[in-house]
Amino acid sequence: MKNILLILVMLSSLVFAYEIDITKNTECEVRHLKLIKDMKWASKIELQNGKKVYFSSPKSMFEFYFRPANWAYIGVKSEEDFKDILVTDYSNGKIIEARGAFFVYGSRAISPAGDDLVPFDSYKEAKEFAKKYNGKRVFGFKEVSMALINLINGRI
Repeated sequence: MKNILLILVMLSSLVFAYEIDITKNTECEVRHLKLIKDMKWASKIELQNGKKVYFSSPKSMFEFYFRPANWAYIGVKSEEDFKDILVTDYSNGKIIEARGAFFVYGSRAISPAGDDLVPFDSYKEAKEFAKKYNGKRVFGFKEVSMALINLINGRI
C-alpha cells in the first residue's frame, strides 16, 4: 500500500509540474532580453490556443497581462485566453502558477528588467525575504495592479 501511494504521489508531481521550456534564443516579449541569461526570473504565459509567451521577469509578464493589446499580434482577446501564467519561485527555482504566488515589492533584488516583483510559492518565504532584503510589501497575484507596475517602472 505504501508503494502504491508513493507511486501516485510521484506521478501526480509529474502531471502537475510546470516548465518554462526555452531555447538559447528565447526572448522576452516585452523587453527582448534572452531568458537563458538569468532563468531565476523567467516567466511564461501559455494561451488556450497553445501559444507560449515568454518574459524576462514577473514585471514584464504583468505588463503583458494587463495590456495584451500592446502586442495585438499575439491574439489575446480576453482573460479567458490565458491558460497558465507561470513564474519562477525565487527561493528554489521551481516553476509555479503565478495566480497562487506571492510577490515581494521594493526589495534590493534586481531582475534583468530592473526593479521588479520577486515571486514565491509561499507567503511565509515571501515575508522572510522581504524582511531580509528590505521588501516593502507582499502582494498576492490579484493585488498586483498596472499602477504598481508603472510605479516600479518609474512611470508615476
